Amino acid sequence: MRENEPALWRSSLPQPQSEDHKYSRGVSRIVGAPEMTGATRLAATACARIGCGLVVVGCTPATYDIYRTTLPAHIVVKPDPAWQDSRITATLQGPGGMPGALLDVDHPQVLDAGALHANSMSLGSCTVITPHEGEFGRLLPNFQGDRNVRVLAAAREMGCFVVLKGHETLIAAPDGRCVINTNAPPTLATAGSGDVLSGLIAGLLAQGMEPFDAACAGVWIHSETARMAGAGLVASDLPDLIPEVLGEFYL
Repeated sequence: MRENEPALWRSSLPQPQSEDHKYSRGVSRIVGAPEMTGATRLAATACARIGCGLVVVGCTPATYDIYRTTLPAHIVVKPDPAWQDSRITATLQGPGGMPGALLDVDHPQVLDAGALHANSMSLGSCTVITPHEGEFGRLLPNFQGDRNVRVLAAAREMGCFVVLKGHETLIAAPDGRCVINTNAPPTLATAGSGDVLSGLIAGLLAQGMEPFDAACAGVWIHSETARMAGAGLVASDLPDLIPEVLGEFYL
C-alpha cells in the first residue's frame, strides 16, 4: 500500500492542448436523479470543472424543467435518462438515486450511491464504484477483515476499481494495487461531497485517464479542494475551487 500523492498520477493528468475542442476533451453523460436533483447538479458541475469538454445530464421528462433551469448554461440537459451518443466517453450513474434500471455501457463509468443499490450492476474492467462504509457493507455483506483486506478483495472479485470512502479513503484495483488517501479534512463530512467526488472521477475518465489514476487523482483533488475551502465548507463550495487546485498541475 502506498499513500496517494500527485507523484502517482500527475504525468497522466489531462492537459488542455491548443488544438482541443469540446469533444476531444471528453463527453460525460450523467444520469439525473429523479428526486434528489441537487446531487446530480453537484456531480455535473464538478465534472465540468475538472476539464470535461461537454457534460450532459439525461433525466426523466418530469425533472427536465428542474435541471434545465437550475444547471449552469454550459451543461446540456436531455429529457431522456438513457440519452445516447457515439461521442460519450464516460457515464456516471447513481448520485441522488436512479430513475430506473442501470444503463449498460461500453465505455468507462462511475457507479455511486443509488447505482450501488441496483439489483444488477453492470460492471466492467473500466468501472469505478465509490461506496462509503455503509454502502460497501450492504453491497458485499460477506467480506470480512480490516478495510485494506476488504477493499482489495472486493476489487479482485468484482473486477472493477473500488473507492472506499472515509476519513482515509482507499482506492483499490483488480490487479492488487491499493493506495490510501490521507489529505482529506474533516469538513468533507457534509452532504453532497461524495457527489462532487463522483463527478470529478467521471470527468477524468471522460478525458481518457485510466480508471485507477482517475480515481486516485479525483480523491486527492477533492480533498485538497476541501482543505483550501477551510471552515464552514458545504459541498457546493468545492466545484468553484477546483480550478485553483488544478492550476498547480497545468504546464
